[in-house]
Amino acid sequence: MKPVLATPESLEVDATGSTLADRVFTAIQDAIVKGELRAGSKISEAELATRYGVSRGPLREALRRLEGRQLLSRVPHVGVRVMALSYTQLLEIYQVREVLEAMAARLAAEHMDAAQVQSLRQLLHLHEQQAELQQGRAYFQSEGDLDFHYRIVQGSGNAVLIQMLCGELYHRVRLYRYQFSLTEGRPHKAFREHHRIIDAIAEGDAEMAGMLMQRHIAAARRNIEEHFAERAESDAKRSVV
Repeated sequence: MKPVLATPESLEVDATGSTLADRVFTAIQDAIVKGELRAGSKISEAELATRYGVSRGPLREALRRLEGRQLLSRVPHVGVRVMALSYTQLLEIYQVREVLEAMAARLAAEHMDAAQVQSLRQLLHLHEQQAELQQGRAYFQSEGDLDFHYRIVQGSGNAVLIQMLCGELYHRVRLYRYQFSLTEGRPHKAFREHHRIIDAIAEGDAEMAGMLMQRHIAAARRNIEEHFAERAESDAKRSVV
C-alpha cells in the first residue's frame, strides 16, 4: 500500500485530543469488531466516506492504520477487504489463548497490587452499565485499558506475554470475540467468570486465577465450535433441499 500523507484535515485535533483520522479509525474498528462490517466483506471508500462524513484523506489514513493491525487486507486487483479467519485459524488462536492467558492470570495474581485490583473491579462496574449486557444480548469491550483481558495481561508484568497477547493477536481476537458473545446466555456467564477471576487475583491465588482463566477461554472456544457445527448442519440441510 502506498504511504498516505497526513492532511491538515486529518490532523485537526478536537477537545479530547484526537484527530479526525483517529476518530474515523476508532469508528471503523468498532464496526469491524461488532460485525457491522463483516469478515471477508469488501470495503468501499466512497461508502465509508459518506457513512462517516469525511473526505478521502483522513479515511485513507484510518484504513492504512487498520491494515497495519491486520484488520483489513489489500488484495491486488480486488481492493480492501475485512480480515477473515478460517475456523481452524480461529481455534488455533483460542488454544494459544487458553495457555498464555492462564499464565498471565497466574502472574497477575502474584504481581497486581490492591489499587490495580480495585481498578479492575471498577472496569467491570463500567461494563455492567452496558444496556446490551444487562439485557443479555452481547458483551462489548473497547480496546486497551477498557478491555478486561488486556488489563490482566498487562497486570502480569511479563514483557514477552504482553508483546505476544497485546499485539497483532489481540486485534485478531477482537474481530470475533464480541460477535461470539451474541450467543444466548454467554454475555452474563462471561461477565460472572470475569468477576471470579478478579476474586482469585485479589486473594493472590495464582493457581485458581490461572485455572479460572483457562476455563473461561475454553468455554469461549467451545462456543465457537458449537457455532460452526450449527452453521455446517444448517448449510448441509439447505444443500439437500
